[in-house]
Amino acid sequence: MAWYAYCIAEQEALHNGLRARRPFAFSNIRGIQQAAVLAYPSGDFAVVVSEYTPGAQLTQQTIVEHARVVSECFRISTVLPFKFGTIFETDDALRRAVRTNRKTFLDSVAKLRGKAEMHIKVSLKDGSLQEIFNDGGLPATVGSDYLMKLRDRAARERERQTKARALSLQVNKLFSPLEEEISCKKIESGGIILDIAHLIDSKSVEKYQNRLSSASRQFKNCEVSVSGPWPPYHFLPGKLRTVNNQSN
Repeated sequence: MAWYAYCIAEQEALHNGLRARRPFAFSNIRGIQQAAVLAYPSGDFAVVVSEYTPGAQLTQQTIVEHARVVSECFRISTVLPFKFGTIFETDDALRRAVRTNRKTFLDSVAKLRGKAEMHIKVSLKDGSLQEIFNDGGLPATVGSDYLMKLRDRAARERERQTKARALSLQVNKLFSPLEEEISCKKIESGGIILDIAHLIDSKSVEKYQNRLSSASRQFKNCEVSVSGPWPPYHFLPGKLRTVNNQSN
């Protein structure tokens, strides 16, 4: 039997403090394509799965359903989310994956227990940045114009990176996360968007959310939005991301 995998969770937290020897179902959660959701026990852990028919199509709606199951489990347990589309083709493959990665799972759960992920989006729509992002095209032939254009483009890129670093430092100072992960992109209208993931103590969520109003006052020419708490998608160890499985 093939299994679609959502996440690893602490078995006792999912099962009212009890240990199970056989898979047990969640009565209040539906998985991808409305399939039943089961917890497949393995020692301290349970792999949260649904039965999967090989070749079944995974759609944009499936992504939403996957995230919903992980979020529901996160409400009651520390979770280690699997990448969307993770499929174990047999019971043995599922058990082997947990057994092979047990130490990584133990270390990860210990690190992430009581933690949550928050997302911040900082949009800088400063008109003064329009020229920075107006790269234009490179000349068709190599020569002094071409080299000058390359130098100008490199200077604009350095200025964009400097601005992004300054913004990320401001955000870090204000929200004081345990860990952070940042991506930066430019937008066509001229500006910067920073997507920032913060790992925080779950007990600090309300305090963290309350700092949004302070952020709005401190960041000039910026729009700041905060969402969460979410499962710790961005703070999983690399070994967990490449756990032995097959993905569509």
